[in-house]
Amino acid sequence: MSSTTTTENIVRRFVKTASVYVPQVPKPKKKISLAEKFAWTGIALFAYLVMAQIPLYGVTDDPRFDFLAFARVIFAAQQGTLMELGIGPIVTAGLLMQLLKGSGLIKLDFKNTDDRSLFTSATKIVTIIVIVAEGALYGASVYGPLTADEAPHAIYIVIAQLIGASVIVMLMDEMVQKGWGVGSGLSLFIMAGIAQTILWSVFSIVPAEDGPLGVIPFTIYAVSNGEGADAIFRTGQLPSLFVLALTIGIILVLVYVEGIHVDVPIVSTKYRGFTAVYPIKLLYTSVIPVILASALLANAVFMGQMLWANYNPNNTNPAFNWIATFDPAAQGGGQATPTGGILYYITPPRGLDVAAADPIRAVVYVLFMAAIVTVFSRLWVELGGLSAKTAARNLLDADVQVPGFRRSEGSVEGLLNKYIPALTLLSGMIIGTLAGISDVLGVFGTGTGILLMVSIMVSYYQTLVKEQVDTYMPTLAALIGRK
Repeated sequence: MSSTTTTENIVRRFVKTASVYVPQVPKPKKKISLAEKFAWTGIALFAYLVMAQIPLYGVTDDPRFDFLAFARVIFAAQQGTLMELGIGPIVTAGLLMQLLKGSGLIKLDFKNTDDRSLFTSATKIVTIIVIVAEGALYGASVYGPLTADEAPHAIYIVIAQLIGASVIVMLMDEMVQKGWGVGSGLSLFIMAGIAQTILWSVFSIVPAEDGPLGVIPFTIYAVSNGEGADAIFRTGQLPSLFVLALTIGIILVLVYVEGIHVDVPIVSTKYRGFTAVYPIKLLYTSVIPVILASALLANAVFMGQMLWANYNPNNTNPAFNWIATFDPAAQGGGQATPTGGILYYITPPRGLDVAAADPIRAVVYVLFMAAIVTVFSRLWVELGGLSAKTAARNLLDADVQVPGFRRSEGSVEGLLNKYIPALTLLSGMIIGTLAGISDVLGVFGTGTGILLMVSIMVSYYQTLVKEQVDTYMPTLAALIGRK
């Protein structure tokens, strides 16, 4: 027996043993109606929204830097609340497992029920490990200095809250995915967070520099004072009717683009006469590449800020000035924005007024986003198991074939290679360009947030259609493989 096989057996035994002690949400013992699923989904959403408003107990001041500012939209996180980490640890663990699976480092047969169960258990174990690690490290490094003077032991309470809240989010996501709810809990929380930001920009009555913050209250306020034109454009990057129109326009464009796809005809080898199509979307890689690109850029800004604060606080070092310069007044706190250097040109100039002040920066940022997202799209196709070879294998494993082609992996792969590589590059360019332009225009919820929200909404619409088929046409649902 080889050492590789021995190690694999040890890992399998460990996962099976450890999974017994991992908290589980049981599957429903009877069929859940669509109305009941909506109810459980609503409960999960309500719990998330409540936790996103409950402040961390024991914390009396805000941190100097918001280390997760770059990922608040992606991770559905709210600073200073039980949702400080949001779904970050769960997404990180899931992404890690998908990369291991797509790269072939995990040798499992996903047609085998035991192997699928093993992968699910391993993912949950890794998720809990990441939750504990991130909760402890983030709590100690960010909130430790704030609680040390007030109460030395308060940091342990803060860490326990971060870990406990993340575990609850994990279980709520599992509850929704196991059939109690509709779709995915994580997608639901992301969509709710982004929608909340947009609604806040539209309807908030919190006072701003020139009146209410929200577009609608400010428009009413401006019209009542005979200054209705002021609601179209506002200074200081405040929400305006113009930006609201841009946001709606970007959403409509994304909805239209999401619906464009190439249909490859397929027939079932199991059920005679059953024909369908295998859709290959124009946005083939979805929004994962733009998430990875945004996280990379934000981390680069964060590292640049740390280097600047420690080695170039007065912008006097020519070598560091090539990397980035920051406003020295920002050293006292907050998330500083680059004012020069390479980082200045690869961070978004949010708002038309900022872009108009330096149009070269706006153009460079949009081109850079299109290029980096295209690169990540190419990488994600290979690492995420979306290549033509993997897609061909999945089709054959599903007992279908393409009419006019031999039922072999090489034959189907050759057909898919006519579409997937080209759509991968085109998808990256379109998504990157839309995200970059949306950021420059200053749309509500940021460009990445809008992309995520639309993608999730389209996915939920498709899920609801499938649920209705399952409810009202069970025979057809059984034929296409739904249980």
